[in-house]
Amino acid sequence: MSLSADIWAIVPVKELEGAKQRLAPLLSPAQRRALIEVMMGEVLEAVAGARSLAGFLVVTLDPRATAVASRLGARVVTDGARDGHTGSVTAGLKLLAGEGRGGMITLPGDIPAATSGEIDAVVAAHRAAPSFTISPAHDDLGSNAVICSPPDSVPLRFGENSYFPHLAAARRCGIEPTVIRQPGIAMDIDHPVDLAAFLRLPQSAGTRTRALLEEMGVPKLLAEQKIG
Repeated sequence: MSLSADIWAIVPVKELEGAKQRLAPLLSPAQRRALIEVMMGEVLEAVAGARSLAGFLVVTLDPRATAVASRLGARVVTDGARDGHTGSVTAGLKLLAGEGRGGMITLPGDIPAATSGEIDAVVAAHRAAPSFTISPAHDDLGSNAVICSPPDSVPLRFGENSYFPHLAAARRCGIEPTVIRQPGIAMDIDHPVDLAAFLRLPQSAGTRTRALLEEMGVPKLLAEQKIG
């Protein structure tokens, strides 16, 4: 059995209505809803296509997210779904730990340029348990992919400044973290300036997210507002 044979993914997806409030200066509620739905779908498809994973959980109460996740073969978990990003991931990893799974990787639903190959590369870099691997956000603030073996080996706390605290948390647990950077995984979309960075990213070409942004006229809006 390979090292990665029993690593499960956890993707928390909060309810889509009202999501991405920080994009409100640029996008209407309907546009934000459409954007998060497309981004979520691309992330879940990337996870479903990763060859290195034993399976994946989607922690959500949202009906659309549940439908997409179920179609892709995910286990849908509702416990912790309204407890924020950290609470959702913690609920999922506790479930996996209780089942005796070897490890877990968690990714957010707003990294639409991430690919199955990038996920597999992060898993391939992961060492034998006990171990901790992280793929940070482009600004070295967020923790966009985290692998823990066993699933509960390091306490996790997500937020806009979680990368260096996660490195420190792993070291406090006696684990030297592995850091691997992937451009698609690194590009999360929270603020208008992130949309500009995403549109500049070569990996965004061919994504449904980019097509939607262009259809909504976002490149022109960004230029008019001198964003990015």
